Amino acid sequence: MVDILVSRIVHLVFAALWAGSVCYVAFVVLPLARDGAFNTTKPLEVMSGKLTTLSRASAVVLFLSGGHLAGTTYTVGDGAGPGLFTSTNGQLVLAMVALWLALAVLVEVGSKRLRTGLDGKKLREPAHEALPVFRAAGVVAIGLLVVAGTISGGLVRFV
Repeated sequence: MVDILVSRIVHLVFAALWAGSVCYVAFVVLPLARDGAFNTTKPLEVMSGKLTTLSRASAVVLFLSGGHLAGTTYTVGDGAGPGLFTSTNGQLVLAMVALWLALAVLVEVGSKRLRTGLDGKKLREPAHEALPVFRAAGVVAIGLLVVAGTISGGLVRFV
């Protein structure tokens, strides 16, 4: 029982850190960089590296903690508990896995676009190139939190 509590806490903390970081970069940092608020590429280089590290670490932690939670909560077939493929919450978990994968890919692609331009000592152009990818990642991150809230809050019972 304690393992489930710890898994939920770790899962939600890393999900919030990841989603919040991506949204901050997508909706605050990159628009500022695109509009010329930075004088040097160094802050964006550091931010991109830290975001990539956080994204990769969060993806691993969420995979492990989410896998543990799904394995202890859902059955694959017609078992004693709710089915991963047959229950609404189980299907929401599968949707969350798809969103998790999309977020990881979008952050990797956006960070690569940003780093490639920053390596050429350009500032506005790489921010402009990476912005749509990070905005899509921000929307996916918000979607992940909405699905997580739906599962955690038991909102499926009320629909």
